[in-house]
Amino acid sequence: MTTTNTYLALGAAEHWSNFWHGQYGVWIVTRGVRIALLLIGGLLAARFINWLARRITRRIDAQYQQTDQIVRTESAKHQQAVASVVSWVSIALLFVMVVVEIGDVLSIPVSSLAAPAAVLGAALGFGAQNLVKDLLAGFFIITERQYGFGDLVQLSMVGAPKDSLGTVEEVTLRVTKLRTPEGEMYTVPNGNIVRSLNLSKDWARAVVDVPVPTSADLNRVNDVLHTVCNDAMLDEDLRKLLLDKPALMGVESLEVDSVNLRMVARTLPGKQFDVGRRLRVMVIAALAQAGITTPAEKTPTLGAMTPSGTSDDVARSQDKAQ
Repeated sequence: MTTTNTYLALGAAEHWSNFWHGQYGVWIVTRGVRIALLLIGGLLAARFINWLARRITRRIDAQYQQTDQIVRTESAKHQQAVASVVSWVSIALLFVMVVVEIGDVLSIPVSSLAAPAAVLGAALGFGAQNLVKDLLAGFFIITERQYGFGDLVQLSMVGAPKDSLGTVEEVTLRVTKLRTPEGEMYTVPNGNIVRSLNLSKDWARAVVDVPVPTSADLNRVNDVLHTVCNDAMLDEDLRKLLLDKPALMGVESLEVDSVNLRMVARTLPGKQFDVGRRLRVMVIAALAQAGITTPAEKTPTLGAMTPSGTSDDVARSQDKAQ
């Protein structure tokens, strides 16, 4: 009886061994290995694309660091944004190609996928509208060069109680990542952006409002401020940030006990805050030396930097970007 059971067990084992080596073995050799190679090759290719994109961005950043440029050029910002987008799209296309090749290895007929693809397409059309919206918005952000890596931007979003302010650290077709002055990271879907305010594109303008008493001699005050404008171009550090000599615009507004005079200066992109602070120091020192006092409750203020104005948060964010 024991011998019979042993023979039956050996026969069953031999049967399954032949079945395994005959059917599954052939499948592993002919198809399983190809699928494994496709998956491994896809992962390696994705890692290579990420490595190449990081290498390109590091090279662009190194070119900026090795020069005497104070700010990044618009071309460099756009190149870094494009490199990020191209790597993202390439990995997505690579994923689709691997899936198609695996389907071909498994001999899945394309005609049989027509009906499921139609259902899936309809589902995506209704359920993934936001995703498509984000991708289209990201495409236009990149192609129109609204902002790029390193730009200081203020984004208005649908449903958000307040705008998002920060330095752009990454732009893809789907999201924009901002670093706030406090070091936090905002991830903003591109489709939710209704307005983008770029505070560091091409050039900027520092606006300094100088309040003086109505009893002061405005001609003398104008002479002092004109002297400040000339001295600004003699300051070696300040001159590097200016595109031209600061200009005195004259009386900006009248109040009961004071008159506001406005001084403006075109600066390098994103440097309007630093220039504004330096000009205020020079204005206060010049007025004090000339014996001209400002109203007790007011001091020369840094006015609007852009058409929509700025705030202390913007200045702090710019300091972080430096």
